[in-house]
Amino acid sequence: MIGTLANVIAILIGTSLGCLLKGGIKKQYEEALFIAMGLAALGIGLENVVNNMPKSHYPVLFIVSLAVGGVLGTWWQIDGRFNGLVNHFGGGSQLGKGIATGILLYCIGALSIVGPVMAAVKGDYTMLFTNAMLDLITSMVFGASFGWGMLVCAPVLFCWQGGIYLIAKYLSAGFFSNPLVTEISIVGGFLIATTGISLLKLRDIKTLNYLPALLVPIVFFLAKMWI
Repeated sequence: MIGTLANVIAILIGTSLGCLLKGGIKKQYEEALFIAMGLAALGIGLENVVNNMPKSHYPVLFIVSLAVGGVLGTWWQIDGRFNGLVNHFGGGSQLGKGIATGILLYCIGALSIVGPVMAAVKGDYTMLFTNAMLDLITSMVFGASFGWGMLVCAPVLFCWQGGIYLIAKYLSAGFFSNPLVTEISIVGGFLIATTGISLLKLRDIKTLNYLPALLVPIVFFLAKMWI
């Protein structure tokens, strides 16, 4: 868990530094940062999709995942409840979008999924330490853009990577195969891209309602393994 803790600490430090810088940023520059984050999220999301789509052996799975995930998330009202919680603690809609974007960027990707597996199986923390350095820089920008509320992303990342680490170490490391990581990356790429679209104010997409889509590939591979 050393690599995961390093990743969490990097986000806490980066976010805190960004928040301290935020106090000296004028309103027009804050808007520029929001646009920059939107463009970055859109680009990273599309990159995940384009890079992983050719590797997929199940070309329809991401469509099913997004459709099923969207229906379930809308039924459970994930986005509305989350934003209500953020507003209750004094945050706004922009902070809610920032947290959603941050969580997806920190958690989705080969480094954040395969990294804990490598740490659990081989004791190799290289991928997690690399991810920590990237997240340190990213979290500084997020902190400067959205404020202290972005600290929420750190415990979410800990639970995500910690869960993968425990499953790989004590249950089945082989479950997190390249095909599964590919499918999660495709679905996650679309979700990251939607947060970018929302931040750019092109369309208000309730990205959090689509989070259950990330579970569909996992359920599919579990069923495939059992059958």
